[in-house]
Amino acid sequence: MVRRDQVGQHQTGLILLTRFMHLLSGGAAQGLVNALKPSIEKTTDTQLSCTFGAVGLMKQKLLEGTSCDVVILTAALIEQLTASGHVLAGSARHLGPVKTGVAVKHGTPYPQVDTAEQLKAAMLAATGIYFPDPQLATAGIHFMKVLNGLGIAETVASKLRPFPNGNTAMNAMAACEDPHVIGCTQVTEILITPGVDLVANLPLEFELATMYTAGVRSTSTCAAQAQAMIDILTSSEHADLRAKGGFLPVV
Repeated sequence: MVRRDQVGQHQTGLILLTRFMHLLSGGAAQGLVNALKPSIEKTTDTQLSCTFGAVGLMKQKLLEGTSCDVVILTAALIEQLTASGHVLAGSARHLGPVKTGVAVKHGTPYPQVDTAEQLKAAMLAATGIYFPDPQLATAGIHFMKVLNGLGIAETVASKLRPFPNGNTAMNAMAACEDPHVIGCTQVTEILITPGVDLVANLPLEFELATMYTAGVRSTSTCAAQAQAMIDILTSSEHADLRAKGGFLPVV
């Protein structure tokens, strides 16, 4: 019997079966996963099917029964899902912390954002502010707290440009023609988006470093391959790749 996660391919009269491995992941890990996808597929002898988005949405999809073998979310959510039995106990591995930063379109001047007052001035001067979902995305939720902390949430409300996740927000900002826009999302999502530049991390008083963790779904039909994928993503061999993509070392 051929399972749903297998596809038959005819070659010289034989049927070759390809097993799919499904990933649900926060957008912070998209660049890392895509960079290592060929290695993962070769090592696990699977075809990797990836869904990236806001961590809250990915958690919802998992709980609703969306196909998933590996899940990458915040460490806190993976801990919750392990306790509830949705993630296989003992399978979780940390990819590393990711900070939240400020972005501008490539080729435009960098504003000063080292202090709260400088960040406030930059947000007030911008004609549009691009950021991820303020309800479901880690960086989006935090950014709204930052705007409230700066006392300008209502003032800049008409400039806010929320998107489902940081990746779509940064791509939209890169595509717009207005050179005076600004963005805020996790550093990993800024670094992988052509057309936008990372200016700096948020000022220390608003700093957010989110630990991202991968785990195997408890009902996975290819748990060994899923764990092998996680081992590749978190291996010391790829520490430089993680660092280049915006992940800080796990301490």
